[in-house]
Amino acid sequence: MNVILGILFHSLGGGASGSWYMPYNWVKKWRWEIYWITGGIFSWLIMPFLAVIFTIPDWQGIIQASGGSVIRNTYIMGLLWGIGGLTYGLAIRYLGMSLGNSVLLGITSVVGSLGLPVLRDIPGVAEIIPGGLAFTDLFGSTGGRIVLLGIAILLAGIILSGRAGIRKDKDLGHVKEGVNSEFSLSKGLMIAIVSGVLSAFFSFGIDAGKEMAATARALAVEQNYSFITQDGANFKYLFENNIIFFVILWGGLTTNVIWTTALILKNKTGGDFTDKKAPLLSNYLFCALAGTTWFLQFFFYGMGETKIGNGASSWTLHMATIILTANLWGFYRKEWKGVSKKTYNMILMGIGAILLSVIVIGVAKWLYPELNALG
Repeated sequence: MNVILGILFHSLGGGASGSWYMPYNWVKKWRWEIYWITGGIFSWLIMPFLAVIFTIPDWQGIIQASGGSVIRNTYIMGLLWGIGGLTYGLAIRYLGMSLGNSVLLGITSVVGSLGLPVLRDIPGVAEIIPGGLAFTDLFGSTGGRIVLLGIAILLAGIILSGRAGIRKDKDLGHVKEGVNSEFSLSKGLMIAIVSGVLSAFFSFGIDAGKEMAATARALAVEQNYSFITQDGANFKYLFENNIIFFVILWGGLTTNVIWTTALILKNKTGGDFTDKKAPLLSNYLFCALAGTTWFLQFFFYGMGETKIGNGASSWTLHMATIILTANLWGFYRKEWKGVSKKTYNMILMGIGAILLSVIVIGVAKWLYPELNALG
């Protein structure tokens, strides 16, 4: 049952992640930096704050009692993840949506799922990073090898989806993708690699903040909170990870506030916040909706993590459902209308591979529950 719930929660989180940008399409007469930071205030400040208030017992005490290194490391992971999110836009600018997203999500999937397991096998490094599953543990067990197979299938699906996206633009006569009149493969790949690696640091931040989640869990059990589950001598609290997200998103907020403030000053766009020529009420509401939906991806990710652990499998499930949702929105918006049969079949194959990766990892978690304790 835990595996089914874990996949369900990760699917809801991935669905939110694949959908959150849609409301920004309805924002009118605001420049990018204005609606980005307005939605971001909800994503990285308001919603995480509400989450800890309503779900974490004595959250202020937990933060104060946590070691300085725990807070610092979790916050730094958030800072680096925030840089990854900002450079995402530059990568798309130089590579286009299809190729850019394929490269970015492929790198983020691999680094986020396998980065720490690989580092845990390096002498001298394993001692200074959060404990958990090492790559040799994955490769040395049947369940772990099935998870690695699922990751490989996901990457194949991402590659197929990216190739289909490139073919789509050729089929529809687009010389450049979107606003990508500055296509540069070398520059775009370099930025995409940086962005893809740094975007995976959210997963590392979760591991860095595990001490806070453990304290929240212990307090929740002691105070008889609802949504406590027990597996033998071990307890899990469904919302224990919200305290970690609160600190990680401080880092993301810091990065984005600095960058958008610099853009607002440079472009002199601060007047957009109060410009009566723009539909201010609807703009603020759509930004709030986008920001809230964005936060829900990790709200549900945290719930899924309590069921099947954080690590290679959870992160891969999260990335897979993001890609699936984004592609489904593409079909809804008729982005594939008019493409050749070969291109259409290729995107269907890509989506099929991504779906298969979710099934393969789910089966591994179900057949080998010992993986759940380690991620």
